[in-house]
Amino acid sequence: MTLTLALLALAIGLMIFAGWRGGRPLDLTKGPRMMPWRFIMLLSGALAALLLIHVGTLLGVIRPQ
Repeated sequence: MTLTLALLALAIGLMIFAGWRGGRPLDLTKGPRMMPWRFIMLLSGALAALLLIHVGTLLGVIRPQ
């Protein structure tokens, strides 16, 4: 449970950071962006969703049938 919560916090932090970096305006004087920040935000958001589901199963939440 501790590892899952730590990974969840890391994924949410990375999602917020990548969203902030991806939302900044383009600066052509620095050159092109080499990191796909919006894609990184999407991937870390998907990982956070999976980790939330895992936390739910560890806590014993059952899905409706």
